[in-house]
Amino acid sequence: MRVFVTGGSGLLGNTILRHLSGTQHTLTYMVRSGSDREIFEGIDAEPIHGDLHDQACLERATESADVVIHSAGLIHLGWQRMDESMQVNAEGTRNVVQACLKNDSKLLHVGTVNTLAVGSRKKTADETTPLDHAGGQVPCSYVISKRAGVDEVTNGIQEGLRAVVLHPGFMLGPWDWKPSSGRMMLEVGRAWKPIAPRGGCSVCDSRDVADAIIAAIDADIPNGRSYVLAGHNETYYRLWSEMGSRFGRAKPIMPAGPLQRIIGAKGGDLLTKITGNEPDINSAGVAMSSQFHWYDSSRAVAELNYRIRPMQETLDDAAEWIRCRFL
Repeated sequence: MRVFVTGGSGLLGNTILRHLSGTQHTLTYMVRSGSDREIFEGIDAEPIHGDLHDQACLERATESADVVIHSAGLIHLGWQRMDESMQVNAEGTRNVVQACLKNDSKLLHVGTVNTLAVGSRKKTADETTPLDHAGGQVPCSYVISKRAGVDEVTNGIQEGLRAVVLHPGFMLGPWDWKPSSGRMMLEVGRAWKPIAPRGGCSVCDSRDVADAIIAAIDADIPNGRSYVLAGHNETYYRLWSEMGSRFGRAKPIMPAGPLQRIIGAKGGDLLTKITGNEPDINSAGVAMSSQFHWYDSSRAVAELNYRIRPMQETLDDAAEWIRCRFL
């Protein structure tokens, strides 16, 4: 197969390239001019210089691709940067969809569990859970723009697009160059955090997610099928305790209570108004981290042979990457 990958400098895209490199597949990937060459060292693939708004480039890339893995995206968990998020996550996806339609390339679109229903302490969510379950997702820039991206894929399917939509949970692992999800581990590793977020997430390994996406290249599955690629449902308190232990940090004292959440939310939003730059701690981020983003990946396990490795292995390898690269 001839495979074209977007988002190759990100955690998941880079992992996909590394797992595909050296296989029978012929690889190309999109990269912006001036990107750090180290990110792609050891990968046997041809770079194509451009971005998601370069329609001519996308059409050239898909013309020689049987399969497109679209993993590029912008993550901002806040109220700001909506226009930028929509440009990347929605309009960029629309451009990829149109290029795939023109050249009859199969699309493997990387969404996120944040486009689906949110889980709860009592009930995990999956691909069929109603969107209003447990109060629904927080309608921040990331959630709205990524849902719009999935809508673009759905519209493309109605026009004849061959596509699969894959929704990772909270990914950790090596090859997190920026870092993305690893920012949480980096901050926990840098200094003791006395208060952990109230909620929880579904921790998965980027290598396992990459393998499931690669399996979807040849899998005999219905067109338009969607898959949750999540993992271990953990509270942030336990996750931060596990992360901190790998850097010699003490456990948090407690999960955030009502007062801490109010202070964090209002303080972050006030700082946004004063500086014009929205910090990671803001009312949207506090609300999201107070939810339980817990998911069931049974469909992917059964149909894509999705493997969920022990969380300890994921945390060990992710911590080693963060320690060597950033600390």
